Amino acid sequence: MNTSALVEALKKYDFSFFGICAAIFLMGVVNLYSATHASSSDHMANLYKVQLGWYAVSLLAGVIVSFIQPKNFFRFAWLIYGINVFMLILVLFLGHKGMGAQRWLVIGPIRIQPSELMKMSVILVLARWYSKRDPDKEIGFRELVVPFIIAFIPALLTILEPDLGTGLLILLIFFVITFYRKLKWKTIMILAVIGVISGGIMYQFGLKDYQRKRIITFINPNADAKGSGYNAIQSKIAIGSGKVIGKGFKKSSQASLNYLPENHTDFVFSIFNEEHGFVGSLFLISLFLVLFYRFIWLAQSVPRIFESIVVIGIMSIFFWHTFINMGMVAGMMPIVGLPLPLMSYGGSSLLTFGFCCGIATSISNARNLF
Repeated sequence: MNTSALVEALKKYDFSFFGICAAIFLMGVVNLYSATHASSSDHMANLYKVQLGWYAVSLLAGVIVSFIQPKNFFRFAWLIYGINVFMLILVLFLGHKGMGAQRWLVIGPIRIQPSELMKMSVILVLARWYSKRDPDKEIGFRELVVPFIIAFIPALLTILEPDLGTGLLILLIFFVITFYRKLKWKTIMILAVIGVISGGIMYQFGLKDYQRKRIITFINPNADAKGSGYNAIQSKIAIGSGKVIGKGFKKSSQASLNYLPENHTDFVFSIFNEEHGFVGSLFLISLFLVLFYRFIWLAQSVPRIFESIVVIGIMSIFFWHTFINMGMVAGMMPIVGLPLPLMSYGGSSLLTFGFCCGIATSISNARNLF
């Protein structure tokens, strides 16, 4: 490719998804440094450097993916899905244990969490399955059996790790894509009834004691203020103490005094609120809203149903992570351990969001470049 052709290609390249995500990540890595700089552990104090390294890897991976033609995502969807399911099975037998769960595959110095990568795999296969059906025909209950199995298998394997939050998220992605694909009202009613019944059964027989405790704590965190309700209470204290403009950079008492555990993963938004207040949080939420809008715009702009479903699926990953994490730390939802996109520490999650941006950019570029 000569220079003029490269310049022309760059003019048509959609930088919006990587650009918005880069802005969120920069806020996240600064917040991560602030949350961990006072730690007595060198490992914790240097987490922001590791995060920068993972971001570089995820950005490179995303840019490479952005130059893959969307038809190849369709072609290799089942292969990618099969590899990821195999990796989830390996986790159950050979996975690395940490914090009471067995979620990671360790390859030398690298730790990979297959359940993170599984989200994108499920989207590609569901998009391929639904795109082969008449897009104008409403879906009945029987036609949901195979798509549900596609989502249920990795969701179950993930819940068995145990990682209830990510397992439920995979099912939420399935429901978003399915509703986007058009359902008969009768089917919606059947799903609602099944959801209520299965939710009750799962609460009684499927959840572990600590998971049921989280739901009880959500309803009344003061019932066990020094135990299961501690994190929720400390998180709300951090958010409330930020007030309008916050305490300022590196001035979070919850982080410096280590009152709030997991302030680099699950509760990064609490620390961000405490330091930057309502104004800073409103700006961060606005960036996420702009990102969601871009996904919706793209889904409505592409001509092929496969690509439209993939983009909606990607948006659902970002949306549910953001909605659940922010609701969780604000005390409006039970604590389930889902990271805030591009803000929470985690290599596998950054890699997943990098792939998501790459695929969305590829689909957007396909309108002009391919």
